[in-house]
Amino acid sequence: MRVIVELIVNVLWLAILGRVLLSWFPEVNRNNPIVVIIYQISEPILSPLRRVVPRMGSFDLTPMIAIILLWLISSILLSAV
Repeated sequence: MRVIVELIVNVLWLAILGRVLLSWFPEVNRNNPIVVIIYQISEPILSPLRRVVPRMGSFDLTPMIAIILLWLISSILLSAV
């Protein structure tokens, strides 16, 4: 169980980090299969948070909040195991 939780959290964390890095390079082709996969993995987490977290100008805090929530949830789940 511990390995599965850690794997899922790590994949989600990497997808969110990849999404942040992609936002810094607007010239990257959004139809690239790797980019599409990153968006498909990260969007179910980021989209609900964007409805709750207001934007700070052009700065999006959603990925940082998502990573903190992932860390908290994984800590709770792993302490219960």
